Amino acid sequence: MVDVLGGRRLLTRDGAWVEAEEELQNKVVALYFAAGWCAPSRDFTPLLCHFYAQLVAEARPPAPFAVVFVSADGSAQEMLDFMRELHGAWLALPFHDPFRQELRTRYHITAIPRLVIVKPSGEVITDKGRKQIRERGLACFQSWVEAANIFQNFSG
Repeated sequence: MVDVLGGRRLLTRDGAWVEAEEELQNKVVALYFAAGWCAPSRDFTPLLCHFYAQLVAEARPPAPFAVVFVSADGSAQEMLDFMRELHGAWLALPFHDPFRQELRTRYHITAIPRLVIVKPSGEVITDKGRKQIRERGLACFQSWVEAANIFQNFSG
């Protein structure tokens, strides 16, 4: 994903800026296309938050996993409100970054929410991340790591 988001700055839930390369290097990345006005997004986001917390915030060592929110909200304020209300401690592409549309096109996003799991190159591991988390829980992460082919020593 560093190949795709390289050179970009991402936003934290707290409003801080971070460099994409630094934050996403050697991680399985989930691109989360969603919006606060969307009921299915509001339904799935707490589940994703719990999934993320179990893998990253609570696990020792933290799993090599990152979520990047790509908002479909109507304004930057709506995006920030949704992030502060329901999101985990993950990252977001800034609302005014035109790359949001490019990502929607590249990954064929026609409906939200959609969770696309990608390799560092940006190649899709699965575009059914939401379904896999609902059906398999944490077990799906190991298959993502194996598909990413970059974390030979991770066991989860």
